[in-house]
Amino acid sequence: MNRLFDLHGKTAVITGGTGVLGSAMAKGLSEAGTNTVIIGRRKEAGDEVVRSLAALKAKAIFVQADVLDPEQLQKAKEKILAEFGSIDILVNAAGGNLPGAVIMPEQNFFDLQIEEFQKVVDLNLKGTVLPTKIFCDVMAKQKKGVVINIASMASFRPITRVVGYSAAKAAVDNFTQWLAVEMAKKFGEGIRVNAIAPGFFITEQNRKLLTNPDGTYTLRGESAIRQTPFGRFGLPEELVGTLIWLCADASKFVTGVTIPVDGGFNVFCGV
Repeated sequence: MNRLFDLHGKTAVITGGTGVLGSAMAKGLSEAGTNTVIIGRRKEAGDEVVRSLAALKAKAIFVQADVLDPEQLQKAKEKILAEFGSIDILVNAAGGNLPGAVIMPEQNFFDLQIEEFQKVVDLNLKGTVLPTKIFCDVMAKQKKGVVINIASMASFRPITRVVGYSAAKAAVDNFTQWLAVEMAKKFGEGIRVNAIAPGFFITEQNRKLLTNPDGTYTLRGESAIRQTPFGRFGLPEELVGTLIWLCADASKFVTGVTIPVDGGFNVFCGV
């Protein structure tokens, strides 16, 4: 393997690693040589991901923890360090949405359920900040490490209907830039913080918004495809190349950026 992209011996922690995108990124990192730690709430799903990685002869473990629970995250860190001795890569892939924080076509802003809005902001923003705070003190001590946040097309411009998700993902982009400066200034150039902004990918959380039971596209799905120059949804494995580049020495002078992986969605004006 080209040494610029070599991740052998690194320990990568992936929150939300049981999801469609998170598990694809876990597989990509494992194939690149990492010891892989899946963090999630669902033990059965986590164990299944670990079994799939073991089939690749990868070193992988599942640690059950909620990204909004500091005590669980602290215990998770202790388990990871006991198993692998370091944390070199953190991928903050936990996130999602809730129906009450979505404005449906027959609704308007005043129908927003503020409690659900808060939960979505907490999951996507606090659920990125808190694991970073707890796991990355290891990186600060060793003065080396990589943080990859998962942003969104909603980080660049608000996406209709998903008001809570858009607000949170815009904040994730801002946090990525802020933390990149903070870590470099306080702990040196060995710690880099970047983000990936997926375009439209089919996940379990958005499947019903984008596709009908028969597999055809909903009106929203058709709209997303029309605004994507590639004319299709992304495949989870198409995030892996950018992820490996950002985690490896190939990008060692890159920090504080959010890279779209979107089939051209973000640059298309629709005219």
